[in-house]
Amino acid sequence: MSFRSLTKEEIQALEANGCSGNWPGVTVAEGFDPSRVRNVVFSGEVSIDAASGSFYLPCGIERRRGISNVTLHNVSVGKDVYINSVANYIANYDIADGAIIENVDRLEGTLKSTFGIGTEVSVLNETGGREVPIYECMSAHTAYLIAMYRNRREMVERLVTMIKVHAGSLYGRRGRVGVGARVINTGEITDVMIGDYAVVDGATRLADGTITSSKSDPVKVGRDVIAEGFVFAAGACVDDGAVIHHCFIGQATHLTHLFSAHDSLFFANCACENGEAAAIFAGPYTVTMHKSSLLIAGMFSFLNAGSGSNQSNHMYKLGPIHQGVVERGSKTTSDSYILWPAKIGAFSLVMGRHVNHPDSSRLPFSYLIENRGESFLVPGINIRSVGTIRDAQKWPRRDKRKSGHLLDSINFNLLSPYTAGKMLGGIELLDQLERTAGLTAERFSFQTMTIEAHALRKGRKLYGMALDKFMGNTVISRLGLTPVVDEDDLSRRLKPTAAAGAGQWVDVCGLFAPKSEVDAICDAITAGDIESIDQLEQRWHDLHAQYYDMEWTWVADIMESWYGKPVEDITADDVRKIIGRWLESVTSLNDMLLEDARKEYSLKSRTGFGIDDPAASADDDFTSVRGSYDADPFVAMVKEHTAKKTALATRALAQLEGIKSE
Repeated sequence: MSFRSLTKEEIQALEANGCSGNWPGVTVAEGFDPSRVRNVVFSGEVSIDAASGSFYLPCGIERRRGISNVTLHNVSVGKDVYINSVANYIANYDIADGAIIENVDRLEGTLKSTFGIGTEVSVLNETGGREVPIYECMSAHTAYLIAMYRNRREMVERLVTMIKVHAGSLYGRRGRVGVGARVINTGEITDVMIGDYAVVDGATRLADGTITSSKSDPVKVGRDVIAEGFVFAAGACVDDGAVIHHCFIGQATHLTHLFSAHDSLFFANCACENGEAAAIFAGPYTVTMHKSSLLIAGMFSFLNAGSGSNQSNHMYKLGPIHQGVVERGSKTTSDSYILWPAKIGAFSLVMGRHVNHPDSSRLPFSYLIENRGESFLVPGINIRSVGTIRDAQKWPRRDKRKSGHLLDSINFNLLSPYTAGKMLGGIELLDQLERTAGLTAERFSFQTMTIEAHALRKGRKLYGMALDKFMGNTVISRLGLTPVVDEDDLSRRLKPTAAAGAGQWVDVCGLFAPKSEVDAICDAITAGDIESIDQLEQRWHDLHAQYYDMEWTWVADIMESWYGKPVEDITADDVRKIIGRWLESVTSLNDMLLEDARKEYSLKSRTGFGIDDPAASADDDFTSVRGSYDADPFVAMVKEHTAKKTALATRALAQLEGIKSE
């Protein structure tokens, strides 16, 4: 785009429209129409592209594109821009094509900012030690390495340096309002990069930030929002009085209704309202909705925090150094409390107050329940919970990310080498507890928790059923869809194709991966083989794409310990037995789910229905509101799932018909 100086006639026309200022510093594009510029003070270097036509407000009112009632200092204005009623000025900003700016107090670039990029967020330890410098395309996995792998100092230093170099490249640049962006009814904006098609409507003050937005996945910053030192990723919504200080807000994350957060990271699809977050690492799908909830100094993912959920890092004398980890898929009930340090196992439920620093990470799918000040652990019980299954189903459906580039690689699988490995270890642990205390013991002590004998045995059984389900799933998937010709053909299908996968798996904040592969990435960063942030993010995506091949390597590796034979010796008869165990576990677990669901329709659940004539109308009132057990969509889904898996077992067995039984 070429720009030229104003003509004498254009200057005269502008002056007639109430404009003034440094005319030699003003350049315009061909097609410039001075009639569309009114009451503008020009300062410094200002370039203006052509404007034509109109646009319409949502209510139907027409607005003529152009510039009016504003002071412009060192500003470039794109094509078909609308600017009106800026109380103070716009300074050191580039306004892209089609942007709309109206009723704004000030839009200012200081030329001394990195726009929030490189802002250090003191997650977990408020006094420092796990700072994560944020940037616009940061994934949960990279942040996880920086925050949690502090023992790998050189690796962390290299990562931080990469980010700081990137941040430094932005220093001294002008601010930007992106293509089609709308900035209206807003107070102060200082040093903020506003992405394409973003909507900033009613915000009070924004400073030192980047809003990464796109036409397909715009960002909204709404009424009374105050934010400083931030990055908002595509599809984020920060609205209704939220107060944000030194935070990364991930893709499709919503922080609304007076929620406040400082020094925290929120990754994809988090939803937080009303409450407070302080120094938290909120992995994907962290949810807290209640006014009385506080999340502090903890790492969470796929969390549902009940009303009054609270943690405390105040068990200190040398500063708030304590932290906690609530592994993926867990829930905290109303008025639950955990005193850090503590670690809660995956897909667990926490009820009551727990002040003795529990660590249930080796026993996933558990209940952690307080009774008279004592912490009781019920291992594995959440495997048969309706809530667990509903959560696992709803998370993929609630993925609101629309951007073509997904920052976080999220694995939604309930059963995986990560959870299966935990359950294998859990069985060994429960067996050890029973051997140590004796078969007649009624209670078992583990860490600072108590496990009752009946809960121990039930948990062990549930872990075994879940493992049979997971192992059988992978074996059937490995068979494929075509008939198995012979034992040699079966061996070829069961042979692992990925070198990696055996051993321990970890949850890299949403991404399941072998620990060895995460270590390899750390080594590559340290050695300089990964030289940029883009290369690192690609490694995460590649690792995520290899999940199912590596999953099978893990399953094959434990075949001997679980089924009594190494994978290379597995026969067709063995596979038939595995399928039988799988179908039995699936059917039994689904029956447990149905029984759990039936409780929602019990007579006790009908209390409060038929309020004025309960004897006569409670059932009808309940049915009209809640429906019936047989018509419940979840019940229907479970029954359908059993039917499908039965059919799948029949098909898988049919694939083996060509191989005679031994």
